[in-house]
Amino acid sequence: MSRPDVGFSVRLVSWGEAHEALAAVRRAVFIVEQNVPESLEWDADDAVSLHALASTAAGEPIGTARLLPDGHIGRVAVMPEWRGRGVGSALLAIMVDAARARGNGWAKLNAQEQALPFYRRFGFEADGELFLDAGIPHRAMKLRLTP
Repeated sequence: MSRPDVGFSVRLVSWGEAHEALAAVRRAVFIVEQNVPESLEWDADDAVSLHALASTAAGEPIGTARLLPDGHIGRVAVMPEWRGRGVGSALLAIMVDAARARGNGWAKLNAQEQALPFYRRFGFEADGELFLDAGIPHRAMKLRLTP
């Protein structure tokens, strides 16, 4: 999905074809900015997930997300200077569309507490109590994809 009006595009990629760009965003946001231990950031799910990569018109990676086979959306990250400009919304939309196209009945995610309002705007509903993941408060959320 190209968004030339706002200076970025989002495309679906595999870990194999775009791992360097995906990892650069996740390293900057999760490991450096949020102090998530590197050992918790990388896992075997990357290889089996569908990924979304947001890039500037010049090809600079600025955002990422992944979709696991069970419909779980995770690792949604946007570079600080691009936040509030529609990148996160475009990443989430392409992930929800991909989950729906695959036939997943639900899209699920674990949202950082500060991001709950963002996900609610897309129709996600909280499902359970707050919990800590890498020392950061999160809450499980879900969105029904089929009637």
